Amino acid sequence: MITSIFSKSKPINFIIVFFIIGLACAVAYFKIENNAINIGNALNVGGLFVVSYFSMLVLNFISSKNNLTRTNNFEILLYGLFLLLIPYATLNLSVILSNIFLLFSLRRIISLRSQKNVKKKLFDAAFWITVASLFYVWTILFFILMPIAVRLYTDNKIRNWIIPFAGSLSVLLIAYSVCVIIDFDLMAYVWNGFQLSFDFSSYNTVSFLVGLTLLLSFGVWSLFFYIKSINEKKKALRPALYIIMLVVIISFLVIVIVPQKTGSEFLFMFAPLAIIITNYIEIIKERWFKEVFLATLIIVPFILLLL
Repeated sequence: MITSIFSKSKPINFIIVFFIIGLACAVAYFKIENNAINIGNALNVGGLFVVSYFSMLVLNFISSKNNLTRTNNFEILLYGLFLLLIPYATLNLSVILSNIFLLFSLRRIISLRSQKNVKKKLFDAAFWITVASLFYVWTILFFILMPIAVRLYTDNKIRNWIIPFAGSLSVLLIAYSVCVIIDFDLMAYVWNGFQLSFDFSSYNTVSFLVGLTLLLSFGVWSLFFYIKSINEKKKALRPALYIIMLVVIISFLVIVIVPQKTGSEFLFMFAPLAIIITNYIEIIKERWFKEVFLATLIIVPFILLLL
């Protein structure tokens, strides 16, 4: 029943996810943050919802355009459910915007497989990663994707190694120029953002622990089968699948080291994890197990809303 609804790409699926993400934003802002319900706060929630929903649309575009999943909408359903499972991820506008720019970068990296406009795509990918780091400094770690993308997709000529640094440098020069004009201390902002913390006490709540346990257990289980299935995919698609796996690893590293652990940092993991779990759902042969697997991911977030 559940799998049949999202097994094909349909407009109704986007409407369902529309309400799931809207609920996640409302719960986070009004229930978790305990903000008063008024017009001003409603507009704030609306703004958070728009950018959150847009990030889901970007994920869908990346997945469908590059054949990272089959012709279904499981990835957008999972993305919406992850936001509902950890609604803290919808509260920080800087993190949401940073995540969108990282998705822009991921789109350009994976599109390198076409071997068209390679130099422009390398420049754009590095450009967007650096823009993302201006909103959330530790996302600069995703720059690790650039040399790997050069190695996987290009002929390894020296200019292809230099272009990403040129893209990053262009953003930094523009940002520094703007900061000089508005008298903003960019160096202090970056330095403060690069602080480390291994204090996970903020995650010590029942709803958070249950959500993290479900997310990580299902993610690790699916990742195991995802890795096994890579060699069964077409050779041209394999580099993109490796990139997705690497994004998950970097996202996890960001979660571990960021100084302020509010839960919003998990947002960076949602998109690649949605693709990985979708790939696992697609290979499940037992209909009943597929239904139970997906039903668990749907039911648990709604149960946690009652806690």
